[in-house]
Amino acid sequence: MVGALTLYQSSIGKKVIMAVTGLVLFVFVFFHMAGNLKIYFGREEINAYGAFLRVVGYPLVPHEYALWAVRLVLLACVGLHIWAAYHVSRMDIAARPVGYAQQKYLASTYASRTMRWSGVIIALFVVYHLLHFTTGTLHPRFVAGDVYGNMVVGFQNPLASAVYILAMIFLGLHLYHGVWSMAQTLGWRSRRSDRLWRGFASLMAAVITLGNISIPVAVLIGLVR
Repeated sequence: MVGALTLYQSSIGKKVIMAVTGLVLFVFVFFHMAGNLKIYFGREEINAYGAFLRVVGYPLVPHEYALWAVRLVLLACVGLHIWAAYHVSRMDIAARPVGYAQQKYLASTYASRTMRWSGVIIALFVVYHLLHFTTGTLHPRFVAGDVYGNMVVGFQNPLASAVYILAMIFLGLHLYHGVWSMAQTLGWRSRRSDRLWRGFASLMAAVITLGNISIPVAVLIGLVR
């Protein structure tokens, strides 16, 4: 018990929390992107997918209970991820209260240097995304159950599409460094496998970013309408 508490209070313990919750969120983001790509197969296909998500587990569990269970798990992971990231940042700052006289980036990447800002931007975007496509609060003509129509109408607004595209670029940067760091924190990465993990992180970040960006672009150019 004492050992677990010591680990929990340490920087390493909080990095493990970040890694585990980050892994859950990474898996969700990938499958969420894959599900959204069903828009290219037409209205019936993606609307059927949206309806399926609401009845998963039925009649074993009541209607939408499984969906809400997943939402609660994701919400908990987001909260823990942000909490751990905040405290790790505080510990890093406390360990180096005086900044370097001259900042030099020898081994770090742009993605690693912008992790905090990209995390904040993604968190704000998630709130906007939920209000836009889940509750319909910020949607001009939201129709419950019509996933296809909501996406097309929503992305026909160039400003809304620009917000999504910019957010996805930051998400890609966050995923690239996050997946690579997660592998190190969880002990999956070694000197021999470092290049493999960097390649995997680059590939997944590119697939998710480009897959998500392709949808508003397709709507704007009239490929999906």
